[in-house]
Amino acid sequence: MKTLFLKISLFITALFYLVGCGVTKSQQTENDWENMFNGEDLKGWTTKIHHYEVGNNYGETFRAENGMVKVRYDQYEGEFNERFSHLYYDKPFSDFHLTLQYRFVGELYKGAPDYTLKNSGIMFHSQDPKTMLKEQDWPISVEMQFLAGIKEGEERSTGNMCSPGTDVVYEGKIDPRHCINSSSDTYFGDQWVTAELIVLHDSLITHIINGKTVLQYTKPQIGGEVANGYDPKIKQDGKPLTEGLIALQSEGQPIDFRDIKIRNLKGCTDPKAKNYKEYYVISDAKSCTYN
Repeated sequence: MKTLFLKISLFITALFYLVGCGVTKSQQTENDWENMFNGEDLKGWTTKIHHYEVGNNYGETFRAENGMVKVRYDQYEGEFNERFSHLYYDKPFSDFHLTLQYRFVGELYKGAPDYTLKNSGIMFHSQDPKTMLKEQDWPISVEMQFLAGIKEGEERSTGNMCSPGTDVVYEGKIDPRHCINSSSDTYFGDQWVTAELIVLHDSLITHIINGKTVLQYTKPQIGGEVANGYDPKIKQDGKPLTEGLIALQSEGQPIDFRDIKIRNLKGCTDPKAKNYKEYYVISDAKSCTYN
C-alpha cells in the first residue's frame, strides 16, 4: 500500500507540473483522454430515476444544451417525491483519472429534501442501472459529492465522499459515516469548480478540487446502509469494488456539468514496449506489445 501511495503521489505531482508548464486542455484531450460527453446529445449515457424504469428520462431531467449536461426540473409536475436520478456512462472503468467542471444554478425544486440544496455529485464503481429495481432510490456505488456554500461565514466543503450501500477504509479502518468531508475550500454561487477523481480499482481513491488534493481513502466495498429497494442478490456486503459505471447525479438541485473526460490508468508500464504510456499507474504486463 505504501508503494501505491508513492506512485499516485508522484503521478499527481507530475500532473500538476504538466499543467503548470502550459499543457492546454486540447493537448490533454489528445493524450488519450476520452471525451465522455460529445457536447450535443446523451448518446452513450443511460438514465435511471427513482420510481421509473431504466432509460426513462422523465421530464428531460438530464439534457444536452450549449455543450453542457444540464440537470433541470422545469418539466416536473407535483412534488419532488424522491425522484433521485442518475445518468450513467455506458462503459465501465476500474483504474482511471476523471475530470469535469460543475456549477450549481437555479433554485431547489419544491419538496426536495433540505439536504439536497446545492448538493449533487458523481457516482463511481456503481452497479449497472439495468440491475436496479424500479423502486431503488440510490445505486450501490461510491460518490464524490459536490456541495456549494449556502451562508457566508459557514464552511461547506465539496469533493466529499458518500457511500450508498458501500463502505470505505479511511485512516486505517472502515469508517461508519455515510459521508466523509474533504479539506476543500467553500465555493459560493454559480462559479465553475473543477473536480478530479483518481481511482485505482479497490485500492487508493483520490479527490482533487481546483488542483488541490482534498481527500484520500482506500478499499471501497459493498456494505453499509442508505441505499434502499435494491435486489438483495446485488448487495453482497464485504465484496471489494474493483470497477463499475460512472454516473452524474440529480437530487432536486439544478446543476450544469461540462468538460467531462476520463483517462485509463492501467496498461503497459514497460518503457521498451510500443504501447507504453508514462501516465499508467497500474501495470498490465499482458497488454504490452513489442517490435
